[in-house]
Amino acid sequence: MFLLTTALAIAAADVTSVALPRGGGLPEREPAAVGMSADRLSTIDRVVRRGVDAGGYPGAAVVVGRKGFTVWSRGFGTLDWNGKSRVTAQESLYDLASLTKVVATTTAIMVLFDRGQIDLDAPVSRYLPDFQGGLRDKVTVRHLLTHRAGLPAGRELWRIAKTPAEARAAVLASPVKCTPGACYEYSDLGADLLGFIAESVSGQRLDTFLESAVYAKLGMQDTYFRVPMGDVSRTAPTEIAPPRGYPLRGEVHDENAYALGGVAGHAGLFSSAADLSVFAQMLLNGGSYNGVRVIADSTVTLFTRRTAGHRALGWDTCDGGAGCGQFMTERAFGHTGFTGTSLWIDPDRQMFVILLTNRVHAARARRPSKVIADVRNDLADAAVLAVMDDPDGVRAMPASFRADVAQDWNRPLRSSRTASAAARRRAAAAKRAAAAKKSSAKTGTGKATVKKAVAKPAAKSPAKATAKKK
Repeated sequence: MFLLTTALAIAAADVTSVALPRGGGLPEREPAAVGMSADRLSTIDRVVRRGVDAGGYPGAAVVVGRKGFTVWSRGFGTLDWNGKSRVTAQESLYDLASLTKVVATTTAIMVLFDRGQIDLDAPVSRYLPDFQGGLRDKVTVRHLLTHRAGLPAGRELWRIAKTPAEARAAVLASPVKCTPGACYEYSDLGADLLGFIAESVSGQRLDTFLESAVYAKLGMQDTYFRVPMGDVSRTAPTEIAPPRGYPLRGEVHDENAYALGGVAGHAGLFSSAADLSVFAQMLLNGGSYNGVRVIADSTVTLFTRRTAGHRALGWDTCDGGAGCGQFMTERAFGHTGFTGTSLWIDPDRQMFVILLTNRVHAARARRPSKVIADVRNDLADAAVLAVMDDPDGVRAMPASFRADVAQDWNRPLRSSRTASAAARRRAAAAKRAAAAKKSSAKTGTGKATVKKAVAKPAAKSPAKATAKKK
């Protein structure tokens, strides 16, 4: 029954190309009104479209904001490759993947910290009694926020758990591999534990708590964990052949988040670029928006300040190569998501940059991860380079951006592997020939033996044979 319902929803989404108009988002201003160049911002259109044209993703939603206003809001391409549903920054919904860690989970912890209900240096076991024993007893909330709890990156919950309750139990039973605080490993499990803490302390499920404590207050109507059936048609699809056995649209892409019931600390949130612009501006405002206080300004400062390596509390910071380009300031913070999403905020320039794509949806580029990495960085750079009132002066525009060069975007993935395999085969053939020559010298069989060994063809590799059949 579930498969049938999902199939019907996908079919309906394919024939419905016009979504109901939505409000939301920040008020708009011309770039010049907030000290930016429209001509320089137009570079964004070029680099994002190059990603579409290269097959990195079928479409994208972009919003750049500064000084409380949206200055560049664009939709590019379509939600999927059939070309029926155009992307808009206001209406199109995307699976945020790991942006969930900050837009949902970290934010929930910030709110509860404000209320005095969470101590960052308290052991996790205070809030989750089932998480104890051995090194688990030494793990604090702060360790989870900075990915220094000693937890592994993740576990295949979807393979070992049949129910959300079993998946939760598996997370709580996760091993701590090294002394908490002594090592860094980016961990989905840590984010899941933070989600469990928020639920335990608030007495509500994570999505319910966030809706009342954050999203409803900000007017974020298009931000939720489980996409309503009526909104599936304006949601970008993700994987077409996942382990679940059916194409995904309006259902979380991450298998472990799905195993946890679709509401998880590390993934599962959906949103629009317009909604995220309000969220970003709330943080730039020090935790309030439209006269509504969501988080204390001191808490925003505490959680977004670099505190352990390049990590802040829950958030990442702009350390180069993280999708924030090369020109954002040291105080810039943000995060990325596996599905092709990113949010970067630069408080020193009072600006933010949002990019939403579904690069996991049957990408036609051979290296979609390289495409999205370059486009993310180009987008951030183009936005910063468009600032004309920077105290440090106006920066020179580069002759070309990463997307203009498109280095390695479509280089065959197996080229180096194939070349090395061929080299190994040649070396093996030479070794056999040398061995045969040495053997013939000892036995006196002479050139005939050598000739026979050299003439013997090298065995074809299974990979090459399979490729030839295809």
